[in-house]
Amino acid sequence: MKPLTEHDIRASFVNSTKGEAKRMHVPRDLADRPWEDLDFLGWRDPAAPDRSYVVAVLDDQVTGVALRRATQSGLPRKSMCSWCLTTHSGDGVSLMTARKAGKAGQLGNSVGVYLCADLECSLYLRGRKDAGFGGRMHETLSLEEKVERVLGNMAAFFARVSS
Repeated sequence: MKPLTEHDIRASFVNSTKGEAKRMHVPRDLADRPWEDLDFLGWRDPAAPDRSYVVAVLDDQVTGVALRRATQSGLPRKSMCSWCLTTHSGDGVSLMTARKAGKAGQLGNSVGVYLCADLECSLYLRGRKDAGFGGRMHETLSLEEKVERVLGNMAAFFARVSS
């Protein structure tokens, strides 16, 4: 992924107002991110742990989606991320919901997806971060094919947010 600036990030959100994008906490360490290993930029808001953000380059356009983490209930169990297919135990996977863009979002409509709670899918795929025993299944796909799958899964979710 190409490095993004704070301006690129704030201007990219399809399901946030300009005021919301201006107030959101953007990571301060953008210059230190491993951009060559990232397929998208994802982070949790340090001031509001139930909020997360994902920004990606889709069809040569920087697109961002604001997410809200659902509260977990019940006993911890193993769950799988819908984008990178990494399995985590406990609260390593969270249901993230995104308000739909436009009028539908103003009416309160949203869509959800189960994601790695830390939004580090790119690093799990590349083995740069360990999800623990059984976290990554053996696959015969190449890294490029796995990345394409993640980007395809993410693009499908972004399309649901934008529709």
